[in-house]
Amino acid sequence: MNKGKKKRVALVTGSAGFIGYHISQKLLSEGWRVIGVDCITDYYDVSLKEQRESMLLKSIKYRSVHAKIEDPGLLLKLFEEERPDVVIHLAAQAGVRYSIDNPRAYLESNVVGTFELLEAARAYPPIHMLLASTSSAYGANKQMPYHEKDKADHQMSFYAATKKSTENMAHSYAHLFNLPITMFRFFTVYGPWGRPDMALFKFTKSILNKEPIDVYNFGNMKRDFTFISDLVCAIHLLINAVPAKEIAISDQAILDDSISGVAPFRVVNIGNSSSVQLNNFISEIEKTLGIKAIKNLLPIQAGDVPETLADSTLLTALTGYKPNTSVKDGVKHFVEWYKDFYCIP
Repeated sequence: MNKGKKKRVALVTGSAGFIGYHISQKLLSEGWRVIGVDCITDYYDVSLKEQRESMLLKSIKYRSVHAKIEDPGLLLKLFEEERPDVVIHLAAQAGVRYSIDNPRAYLESNVVGTFELLEAARAYPPIHMLLASTSSAYGANKQMPYHEKDKADHQMSFYAATKKSTENMAHSYAHLFNLPITMFRFFTVYGPWGRPDMALFKFTKSILNKEPIDVYNFGNMKRDFTFISDLVCAIHLLINAVPAKEIAISDQAILDDSISGVAPFRVVNIGNSSSVQLNNFISEIEKTLGIKAIKNLLPIQAGDVPETLADSTLLTALTGYKPNTSVKDGVKHFVEWYKDFYCIP
């Protein structure tokens, strides 16, 4: 990273989103200047995004830009103005199920938006680019845990297909223009300030309101749940794990490193390395709330996979860090935030 008194500038896309808000707060607390780009879509409650952003704006080191990343030339102009040292790209149309009903939103935000970002970085190269992908990229793979070097060619949803496409696009730019890029694959991130369309948020709201919850695959789904503070810590540490082409052929290369042999590019899983059954996850919510859920048991939905599990060996090798927040503790932290945010006694 930059030495001496030179300012450190990070550009964070999706900065008013769940993960973007938390990583922006972390960088601001470390003295970074953060340029946050977010178009504040109405995919879910806009007021939640606005409140996240209002907290970021309390720092004089935070600049907010309301715009779509796919708008031609927008990011190029920002890169020219700000010359970011680091880029953390989180802006995306999220959600597996919504991608079935509105695939164009995913094409425009995820694919075209990432293209605009790569073009801007080509013109004004940062020291390191960190781009969000997803565990859904592993698709139909049945071998567990998922390892970064596993084949990932059979995505089960259009959302996952767009994210895998961005990995391929990023690799080509890393190779052609020597752009150091790390793609991280997230595994079911949850925690305070989370998205209302995700299971924990929906379950908590419905259970408190004594309403039924939809439980897919009859509760037999398994997920590697990753608490938000673990994710943020991992991303923050990965900033300094800058990939370089020569690492791939070095005698000190990490065993099973996913780094490309032709580009400064690697993929890194960020997960808890623990697969939790959905029924057990719901049980933790019930215990924390002191209320039994009314379950509407349903078959698995189109686009879903029955299980995810991360091999986080590479993350630990690169950073010395391993996510370790238990579901019990993570659910407790979320419920405390939820009750406080919505003024529930």
